[in-house]
Amino acid sequence: MSNSAFRGYRTISQHLNDLKKENFSLKLRIYFLEEKIQQKFEESSDDVHKRNIELKVEVESLKRELEDKSQHLCSTTAPLSNQNEAELQRRLAERQEEISHMQEILETKVQLLQEEAELARAEAEKMASLADSESQRRLALEREMVERMEESGGEGGLSTQQALANRDR
Repeated sequence: MSNSAFRGYRTISQHLNDLKKENFSLKLRIYFLEEKIQQKFEESSDDVHKRNIELKVEVESLKRELEDKSQHLCSTTAPLSNQNEAELQRRLAERQEEISHMQEILETKVQLLQEEAELARAEAEKMASLADSESQRRLALEREMVERMEESGGEGGLSTQQALANRDR
């Protein structure tokens, strides 16, 4: 083997080692990104579900409270005489304002929950897209490595290509 052929082999070998190191670091990065995506998705969906359950419980308790107040209002208005009718009308107006206020609060809470769910969905999609692009980049580097090995004409290129094909299966 001549000196220049040996240097060419050494250069190709060094380049191959560099590509292997970069490939390994990309695989690690993809692994950790996928793990992070999974964690965020599980945490955010659990939080959203917990928050949703809490809000539903609160809605039901407020509905019950509203029903009780309405019944109490109805029961107190029956025995009152005409003298207290103005007071009764005032109380009725107050109760109706309370009902309106509670409904606004509930609608706001439901809207916030829907926005939180949408943000969590968007974050999960973003992370999935990032993991996919990293995976595609890794595959492109592997193809480039195989092509370079084929271009060098070495027998090692064929075995490397076979090893990569077997690994992908």
